[in-house]
Amino acid sequence: MQNRADKAKNIKLLILDVDGVLTDGKLFFDEQGKEYKAFNARDGLGIKLLQKAGIRVAVISGRSSKPVALRMEMLGIDLVYLGQSDKGQAFREIIAKVGCTPEQAAHVGDDLIDLPVLNQVGLAIAVQDANEQILPYVDWQTCLPGGHGAVREVCDYLLQVQGKMAELVESFAA
Repeated sequence: MQNRADKAKNIKLLILDVDGVLTDGKLFFDEQGKEYKAFNARDGLGIKLLQKAGIRVAVISGRSSKPVALRMEMLGIDLVYLGQSDKGQAFREIIAKVGCTPEQAAHVGDDLIDLPVLNQVGLAIAVQDANEQILPYVDWQTCLPGGHGAVREVCDYLLQVQGKMAELVESFAA
């Protein structure tokens, strides 16, 4: 059985849930029903670093959300699947578009709706404050909670294990 680092070395695609992973899971609405979300800027930089290193990033969310679509556009993520009641189907579509195997994909989730993807990827990850029912199905649980740097933690780990972090750091230090 491969350990977490061995699995992480082969990752070419990171798939993220949104509510509870890229956000803290809270939903804010004003009186007109307009939705507001808060995203962690460090998670955003981590995503940009992955992209710069050649690792694709995709998003699958059970909810449709204009703020999420806008944020993903800002981050240059073109594989955005919102309003997905069947995340497993979305996963299969993404794999086909990217041209990688399920073993070359990682997924970060936080709740039961993520299990169809967590069960298919090469590296299954739960955020620190994930629903405990998914923990038996993951390879790793982050130290940080969703919306508070968990995605950056995953990005940094993938870059470190794949030997790409030092060059990226140097590109900022130059």
